[in-house]
Amino acid sequence: MSESAAADCRRLAIGIEYDGTSYNGWQMQPHAPSIQQSLNDAISVVADEGVECVGAGRTDTGVHAAGQVAHFDTRAERSDRSWLLGINSNLPADINVCWARHVPDDFHARFSARSRSYRYVILNRPVRSALERHRSWWVRKPLDDQQMQEAAGLLVGEHDFSSFRAAACQANSPVRTISELKVWRDGDHVYTDCTANAFLQHMVRNLVGSLMKVGCGEETLDWLAGVLAARDRKVSGITAPAAGLTLTKVGYPDFALPQL
Repeated sequence: MSESAAADCRRLAIGIEYDGTSYNGWQMQPHAPSIQQSLNDAISVVADEGVECVGAGRTDTGVHAAGQVAHFDTRAERSDRSWLLGINSNLPADINVCWARHVPDDFHARFSARSRSYRYVILNRPVRSALERHRSWWVRKPLDDQQMQEAAGLLVGEHDFSSFRAAACQANSPVRTISELKVWRDGDHVYTDCTANAFLQHMVRNLVGSLMKVGCGEETLDWLAGVLAARDRKVSGITAPAAGLTLTKVGYPDFALPQL
């Protein structure tokens, strides 16, 4: 794009929710469906020009979102409402834009973000669920959510989370800061809410897999403390299935998200 064309561009941010079951994650893939490609296609139709959006978080295959944020640049002039209705009319039913708004040129969905929040859902009962198979992890063993919460407290703060990163993780540093890690039960469901400045690949799912081992009595708090200190993925718990994970919120310092 020429400098003059770039100067004519306007930047918009969008809030997105999606069911990630049928997609190979957020990131565009050469031979697999992605959330990003579906959005690019829909936005480009409304803009009547090729558009590429940038997301706040690269969710993995099968992971969902209720509060994903993305931005894109375009020369097209549309109202916020027209963008919202137009994009949604060109999206599949499992992806939806909840809001659209014009933002300053220096706003960046990924680099402006200061925090990201995820929720993991465990269905904890003796029998599985046909309705929740794509939105939770079925664990039949009884879980002690209070013990899991106590274990979670060991992980809050700035740590080297090498023991909870995927082998293929490309992050330059394994150090992350978790500001909140809360485990709580509501009936048959055990929820884990986690907020951090950023996440390593599979980090939340690996944390939940280890917390589950403490919750079912297979391991102790001392074991989890040792896992964190070891900085070795081989000693931690299993990777919890992607289906139970949802990106719930992205936090920005000077960007007030619309209230739905």
